[in-house]
Amino acid sequence: MSPTFWSQLKYYFSVEALDSRITPELDLRKRQKLKANAKNNGSESNGNGSGNNNNSSNGNGFVVAKSLWNTWEFKFYYVAFAIVVPCMFKTAMDASNETNPNYYRYEGYLSQGWLFGRKVDNSDAQYRFFRDNLFLLTSLMLIHVLIKRIAITKFHVPKLRFDFIFGLIFLFAAHGVNSLRILTHMGILFSIVNIFKRQRSLATALSWGYGIASLFINDKYRTFPFGNILPFLSPLDNAYRGIIPRWDVFFNFTLLRMLSYNMDFLERWNKQLTPVTSNVNSNLDLPSPSRPEFRRSSSVSTLEPIQESGKDQILNERARLTAPHHIQDYSIANYIAYVTYTPLFIAGPIITFNDYVYQTQHTLPSINKNRILIYASRFILTLLAMEFILHFTYVVAVSKTKAWDGDTPFQISMIGLFNLNIIWLKLLIPWRLFRLWALLDEIDTPENMIRLVDNNYSALAFWRGWHRSYNKWVVRYIYIPLGGSHNRILTSLAVFSFVAIWHDIQLKLLLWGWLIVLFLLPEIFATQYFAVYRNKWWYRHLCALGGACNIWMMMIANLFGFCLGSDGTKALLKEMFSTFSGFTFFIVATGCLFIAVQVMFELREEEKRHGINLKC
Repeated sequence: MSPTFWSQLKYYFSVEALDSRITPELDLRKRQKLKANAKNNGSESNGNGSGNNNNSSNGNGFVVAKSLWNTWEFKFYYVAFAIVVPCMFKTAMDASNETNPNYYRYEGYLSQGWLFGRKVDNSDAQYRFFRDNLFLLTSLMLIHVLIKRIAITKFHVPKLRFDFIFGLIFLFAAHGVNSLRILTHMGILFSIVNIFKRQRSLATALSWGYGIASLFINDKYRTFPFGNILPFLSPLDNAYRGIIPRWDVFFNFTLLRMLSYNMDFLERWNKQLTPVTSNVNSNLDLPSPSRPEFRRSSSVSTLEPIQESGKDQILNERARLTAPHHIQDYSIANYIAYVTYTPLFIAGPIITFNDYVYQTQHTLPSINKNRILIYASRFILTLLAMEFILHFTYVVAVSKTKAWDGDTPFQISMIGLFNLNIIWLKLLIPWRLFRLWALLDEIDTPENMIRLVDNNYSALAFWRGWHRSYNKWVVRYIYIPLGGSHNRILTSLAVFSFVAIWHDIQLKLLLWGWLIVLFLLPEIFATQYFAVYRNKWWYRHLCALGGACNIWMMMIANLFGFCLGSDGTKALLKEMFSTFSGFTFFIVATGCLFIAVQVMFELREEEKRHGINLKC
């Protein structure tokens, strides 16, 4: 096959194809520094085990590491992958298929499938809701895009006005009379920020205070009768409650958009009273030395349009976060259009208010047929992968019935590992469908999952890549305002406390958030302590061993919390450390994880050699 084919295939499965925000560094010197950091720590076997330096100069004073893909070390890793990965699939099937002695215990959870006459494990309630309504969601996506195109091209309806009208219709269709509860929360938060806009600190505190309080209010009063509020509202208690009666489940995403509007509005209101600096060229994807500044108008309440020096010059993501819109763009109609934006209403991905308004006024270069077709085809491949796993491994049903009696540690660990992959996929697939919907509607949101769940060795990096749009939201509105890396422990506590409360109002989740911070500390301290040895030949291998230990900790924590529960996790640990065969499995598995981490390292180094550093 031709080199062109392989380069196209490589691009198709790259992170760049997933999200236009992920592009090689444009600044030449920064890119050279990034390549210089993509090194194998000063020494690496050149194929004969000599440990000679494998780096070379790029002619600019930087040392660039050579690829390790063709070394004998990595050829050994490829053989290990070719043996171990198929064994993992076979073991997961043996532990959950009809040949397993425990099959009778979970057979009732299986449904008739459509692949090769096999049954399908459709027992996960969250994914079952999406899977059973996939045709409805796809039809709605196509109808929405078609109607909007007609409204814009034939009737010249502005995009924001269409989103406002369609959003309200969809809100009522989805939640029925309960949409009044959502609109009440929206009205209160909108009122707070507009009433107290001249007192930014107070408005910020009240916005966050009420936003978090709304989660507790919904948890306790989500079904509180309207008639108990005011007697004449009693008929609403028997009114239409929408396609999705549990309105509070999806309100959490709505809250993020409401808070985004409030924070962006306060920032805009505050900045309109301060002088605008002249150095704005760095905010463009394509630098232009002649680009005019963003100017203030003579009126305090009116801003001039965003000035750009060419049709092809579009603000990059960072610049769009603080794009100087008209202050009138922060109207209640645009607020409702943003909060109820149909493609992203149910579960995101999250996009900030400023970015959303900017994209309704400017079509990004990433909105093109080729990128959308690639993304759509990858969504279909992901969907088929999920169907294949659910038809051939019934690990969700096994976990529900705790049917692992007599299984080996290897089998129990594969039940847990494939459960984790299913959890990842059941979140990834809806997010990709909704992002595809937004792309067809000419809104480019961040990709939520850019790393396979199995391609993680660092707890810190894992949280940067998991639910990425939410991570970006948290960084912008919580982490940076509270001090960022200058006060990492306290800011991390604040971040994970909010994340825990946002997910669910339970003390155990709040404790989980605090424990996450506690588990991050060893990695933070170890990284800082051993950084001075990064040019030693053994540094990469020590990091790989640390990564393997990290994976064990993350796996056990997630198996305990989301897959096997306390009983299954205890059974796994007991078998691993109380029997010879179990301990042998632990040693062999650790060796396999060590190899996997080495490959993960090189995948990231390859990205750096191409000017991309995802930090996850």
